[in-house]
Amino acid sequence: MDGLLDTVAGQRDALDQGDVSSRDLVQRSLDRARDTEGLGLVVGTRSEVALQEADAADARRRAGDGRGALDGVPVLIKDNMVQLGEPAQCASRILERFVSPYDGAMAERLGAAGAVIVGRTNMDEFAMGSSTENSIHGAAHNPWDRTRACGGSSGGAAGAVAASVVGAALGSDTGGSIRQPASFCGVTGIKPTYGRVSRWGLVAFASSLDQIGPFAHTARDCALILEAIAGHDRRDSTSLPEPSPSLASGLTGDVSGLVVGLPREYFELEGADPAVIASVREAVAELERAGAKVREVSLPHTKYGIAAYYLLATAEASSNLARYDGVRYGRRVPSDDLDSMYRNTRSEGFGAEVKRRIVLGTYVLSAGYYDAYYRKAQQVRTLLRRDFDEAFSECDVIATPTSPETAFVLGEKSSDPLKMYLSDVYTVTAPLAGIPGISLPCGDVGGLPVGLQLLGPPLGEATILRVADAYQRLTDHHDRRPGATS
Repeated sequence: MDGLLDTVAGQRDALDQGDVSSRDLVQRSLDRARDTEGLGLVVGTRSEVALQEADAADARRRAGDGRGALDGVPVLIKDNMVQLGEPAQCASRILERFVSPYDGAMAERLGAAGAVIVGRTNMDEFAMGSSTENSIHGAAHNPWDRTRACGGSSGGAAGAVAASVVGAALGSDTGGSIRQPASFCGVTGIKPTYGRVSRWGLVAFASSLDQIGPFAHTARDCALILEAIAGHDRRDSTSLPEPSPSLASGLTGDVSGLVVGLPREYFELEGADPAVIASVREAVAELERAGAKVREVSLPHTKYGIAAYYLLATAEASSNLARYDGVRYGRRVPSDDLDSMYRNTRSEGFGAEVKRRIVLGTYVLSAGYYDAYYRKAQQVRTLLRRDFDEAFSECDVIATPTSPETAFVLGEKSSDPLKMYLSDVYTVTAPLAGIPGISLPCGDVGGLPVGLQLLGPPLGEATILRVADAYQRLTDHHDRRPGATS
């Protein structure tokens, strides 16, 4: 897209001024999806229907009957969110022929805001991965360097925004699957407070951790999208009884007096790239020059975060994925008896990483190991939440790196699951504690983006967006675009 037309705010202004039509924007996104097909970011488009919806948005605008800030704006959704009449494959062979019979909450709320969903993005199978390599569609390639990963599991969504296919896309974050890809792809991505956004129609991975959030180039765009999709949903038992927050109006650019906490454990992590740490420290210094106060805080149980996450998440995955048995929906492998049908269907339908997590999750829930592993991980989760509560009594936001490194080479970690899991070391604690987090670009190392992570207390989206927006007013990292976009 040209200039400001790759941001939601820019598209909205151009639509309001009559400089462009929704049909123009949607067609441009569809063309861009086709032009970047070799990067493996978008796995399906709804071209004809999207153009019809764009025409309807243009008609509403001419009649003075617009639906709001997103009316006529093209967006993409991750392949684990259902939409009536559209596939929701979760990048898995077991769901490759599945078509949704209903609209999920995100399709409903984007539609109510007038946004046009132009298609679906690539992901790690059932959102299990940190590189978007575990996909029946093949790997997603980073637009900054196509030999490198987009991150995961929402790598397709982050890469599509980076490559200006759309101005915004929805992803899901269980252990960092919005924030880590945002860091790798040089875009802004926010994981809201658990329960802030409805999970109705999100295919479950780990139900106590999963949360939907937007990718965009700017914090302001993320605020606009989050306002549209947040709010209580009675169909989701974990949905908070909170109205959709007013976020964009609070982006004043002023951080005077706000206290930014620096957790010593995050900056002393063994194996973190010193250049990444330096970029994040410089970003915090920029905020300090703008009037924020900086103080050191401690999150002493951080070192147990990865272990606790991969016990709890796999246990919940084992339970959630039990429904894919070849009986009710999805892939079925004809077999001589019921047991063989179960076994053959799941053996053929699930990829290696999903099988690995099912086995691990089933193990930690089994008799004799439940107390030793699952219960202990839940206790660590409580300790992590208390760490954050205590830290936020001393500061307004916490600043950390999003990832210990920049985007790694595709295939580099595929044969070493533990090494891959450690990519999430900075991101897993926020979902365990249920708090919001945002990643935004704060520099580069060797031409690859570096992400600054800002964490806030529960329902603290307004504060972290305010700080992120203030930083983006002071710097131009979010304005930079990649070159490998075809």
